[in-house]
Amino acid sequence: MDSLALRAALVIGLAAGLTSALVGGLGLSGSPVAYGAVIAALVVRPNFSRWPLAIYPVLLVICGVGLGIGVLASKVMAGAPQVFVFGLVAALMQLLALLLPDKLRMLSNVLAVVGVLPLLSNAPSFSASGDELVGIATGLAVGTVTQLALTPAGLPPVEPPEQHEAMPETSAGQRLRQGLQSPFFWRKLVFASLALAMGEGIGAVTPKYLYFGVVLLLNDSIGDTLLRVRDRLVGVSLGILMPLLVFNTIGLSSLANGLVLGGTAALVAALGRSDHLRTALISSGVAFVGYGPLVAWYIPHRWIDYALGCGLALAIGLLLFPNSALRRYHQLKDDPTHSSAELSSLLPAAREEARWLGLPPPEALQR
Repeated sequence: MDSLALRAALVIGLAAGLTSALVGGLGLSGSPVAYGAVIAALVVRPNFSRWPLAIYPVLLVICGVGLGIGVLASKVMAGAPQVFVFGLVAALMQLLALLLPDKLRMLSNVLAVVGVLPLLSNAPSFSASGDELVGIATGLAVGTVTQLALTPAGLPPVEPPEQHEAMPETSAGQRLRQGLQSPFFWRKLVFASLALAMGEGIGAVTPKYLYFGVVLLLNDSIGDTLLRVRDRLVGVSLGILMPLLVFNTIGLSSLANGLVLGGTAALVAALGRSDHLRTALISSGVAFVGYGPLVAWYIPHRWIDYALGCGLALAIGLLLFPNSALRRYHQLKDDPTHSSAELSSLLPAAREEARWLGLPPPEALQR
């Protein structure tokens, strides 16, 4: 593990611990502390590059809108079965995601997750969601300031990702029309709406993870779905180790929160699995800060139900409108009028499909 990865792990642990203490000092506990600690860990970038400033208010607005819709739905349909309300909100989140500008499409999964979180609590309310927003804002601020304060001096600037020809920006009407005409959109919307009911129907202890499996892992192509499934299984598995160790040594506290998230970052870096860091941090934070491990066997149940969610996402991707990134990549590669941007975007998914099929991975085209 290099010195930069070790420093990043220390910054992540410090940011998570400080956020937990600060949010707790505001008189908040439970989910606000958990959200704040996890966000503080995620906002720290291992290469110490900086997020665009616009991402902070946009993320808070999206979280506020999603939480507000979830609470409002729980109040308006208080007498309806939970799976019915959950399904309606899940479908609404998929529709709202179509309205996000192209540059914010990466946040569509955030909207899908935060929109249903109030429905999973015992007593959803606007005041509780407001407290959770405070925790999220605190995590964003503390994580960013901690990274800025501890960025190594003389660190060379991070090279921006390679730019391809820009795609034209689409309007909200175009995005909505394209989404409603796509079978992949309807595939995801239908199964996101049914996932919680399916989880309860098969007796899953934590059926919400079947929903998270669909909305977070199911993508248009088989290769992209496989990539996310592998990341989720590896990240969740790595993320449960440090919570169990810390819980059985020093118990629960703000210091322990920092040790868990910083220790997870160090463990992932030491194992050379940095590409799974984000998922491992979420797994550690949810298991330790959000629930506390070993409570009603939460950790093994969560792993099993996430595995079921992974299986559901894979089954849907393979059986309903299967779309092979590997086949599409080879088709475009042989087309003299191909788009280099589309080829580059397909390459990771195409390689993942080839890996699972035992085939030689496709090589990037040389310019």
